[in-house]
Amino acid sequence: MENIEKKIEELRKKLIYHSNKYYNDDEPEIEDFEYDMMMRELIALETEYPQFDKVDSPSKRVGGKADNSFESVVHSVRMESLQDAFSIEELKAFDSRVKDTASSAEYVVEPKIDGLSVSLEYRNGEFFRGSTRGDGDIGEDVTGNIRVIHNVPLVLNKKLPFLEVRGEVYMPKKSFEKVVDRQLLNNEKPFKNPRNAAAGSLRQKDSSVTATRGLDIFIFNIQQIEGTQINSHKESLDFLKECGFNTVPFYKKVQSIDSAIDEINRIGDMRGDLSFDIDGAVIKVDNLEERKVLGNTAKFPKWAIAFKYPPEEKQTVIKDIEIAVGRTGVLTPTAVFDPVHLAGTTVSRATLHNQDFINEKGIAIGDTVTVRKAGDIIPEVLCVNFHNDNNGTFEFPKYCPSCGSPVVREEGEAAIRCINPECPAQLLRNLIHFCSRDAMDIEGLGPSILEKFVDEKLICETIDIFKLEAGKISQLEGFQQTSANNIIASVEKSKENDLSKLIFALGIRHIGSKAAKLLSEHFKTIDNIVNASEEDILEIDGFGGIMAKSVVDFFSEESARELINGLKELGVNVISQSNIVDNRFEGKTFVLTGTLPTYSRAQASEIIEGFGGKTSSSVSKKTDYVLAGEASGSKLDKANALGIKVINEEEFKEMCNA
Repeated sequence: MENIEKKIEELRKKLIYHSNKYYNDDEPEIEDFEYDMMMRELIALETEYPQFDKVDSPSKRVGGKADNSFESVVHSVRMESLQDAFSIEELKAFDSRVKDTASSAEYVVEPKIDGLSVSLEYRNGEFFRGSTRGDGDIGEDVTGNIRVIHNVPLVLNKKLPFLEVRGEVYMPKKSFEKVVDRQLLNNEKPFKNPRNAAAGSLRQKDSSVTATRGLDIFIFNIQQIEGTQINSHKESLDFLKECGFNTVPFYKKVQSIDSAIDEINRIGDMRGDLSFDIDGAVIKVDNLEERKVLGNTAKFPKWAIAFKYPPEEKQTVIKDIEIAVGRTGVLTPTAVFDPVHLAGTTVSRATLHNQDFINEKGIAIGDTVTVRKAGDIIPEVLCVNFHNDNNGTFEFPKYCPSCGSPVVREEGEAAIRCINPECPAQLLRNLIHFCSRDAMDIEGLGPSILEKFVDEKLICETIDIFKLEAGKISQLEGFQQTSANNIIASVEKSKENDLSKLIFALGIRHIGSKAAKLLSEHFKTIDNIVNASEEDILEIDGFGGIMAKSVVDFFSEESARELINGLKELGVNVISQSNIVDNRFEGKTFVLTGTLPTYSRAQASEIIEGFGGKTSSSVSKKTDYVLAGEASGSKLDKANALGIKVINEEEFKEMCNA
């Protein structure tokens, strides 16, 4: 038993070390796969030997299963917003109002982090609840998501009976870039700025998703405290540091409004060089007793004000427009212009989005344009100031600049894209999708490892996944023979997948996992699908013209046919393994809503399809049954309104066991 406890502690130390190297130093020493294997081993040991579990174990940062809703939290101390100022005159007017009541008031100036405001509560030094600001009086319980943020201390250095602090959850600029890259790779709509990304990540229903987003936090206020006396704001920030919190950086105490303005200007000058976004700076009265005397308005505290920095705009001349093929096949135009200094950095490029954006603004090479940084991060062209009459409005090329295939613009879409599945520019995105859980489900081939294999030329096209060799993998830095063997075993296992998973893995436009399953069950073999006409595919219930055309267009590419032939030669299954038990639900459509007691939605859907039925995401007159669990929402209401039969899990089990 002593050896078990020692093993657990060793794993914890290693995981904490490597987590710090990854999240704080940005210098990872091991691959994600190796880290994940250590974490899995720790969780297994803690589960088997709960007597050695700890509240601050790194396993508590992993993130839990999806939840369906956030419970409300009533804030016993209101989480107020601040009055904004946009000029020096407004700051001096604030100072005059303060000095009328507290003539000797001193200030603390600190950056205003651009993120999402949260409350963290601790009992006897242990974290027990995290909640969003909400409307200031009522927020949402996001404890599970707060827990996976690595700079949130789960156990404090000081064991206070009770402590509530306020902080700002934000996404560092590097994390934002990684998240956007990942979204583009997965053909998802990217976040517009780090603040939106932080807010969207913190409100994920599945905290394991939040854990992948690289969120961080700065703590900037004590809301409530028991066990010690705090007299000033600066004292509170110093105390919070001692407790183990990551407090708001470079806060400074000043004696006058002029010194406060100097500090605001200093922060403004450095904001472009910071690793995180700020949208201003805050001036706060330091003495807490003076704050009580000053009081609040109906909306804001009278003892604080936030100065908002104006966005910088500069004029420059477009020298060229380059076309890049994104990892989703979308052609993206980028303006290359004379360098200008914006928000602390030199900028010489900005995306022009798509042809519609270019047409709307009438952009041509040689134009003088106004540029700025959206959210102080992403350079953008605002307008054309002077048009170059020698050049017409820029037009996209007709052929992919990466592979030479014709490009297409589908009806209703702004994007122009290359649909060649083997286009070199799209390789990494296609590989990530191909290996993902709902596709070929190749464990160990995550985005970072695939990127490394592409960089090392182990994978140059999709089919190379099935040509990987353990010996060559183990020669790469960070890989051992065991991890290499595990990857090869996962690749071999994936060859036995049902045809439907292969169809989905190919990344055919408009074909999701459900449509892939319908194709597999209807045509039975990959050859039948490859040779099917649009009319043949339209015979499938649930398929429309766009989907049918997309399948035919995909397999009309010679590169797609060559890929299929190569996969067959390497032993990848290309035959449907439809697991229909019987046809008791044939012709019946189920809609699932809410949380079921024992089944996940995926499990229930699999059972329904195994009995020949179908599942749908929306309730209509064609729906036969609505399988409802806890927290069922509008789908249940619509089912009742339409008179559709609603069943619970027990009734569903009876239907299955009959």
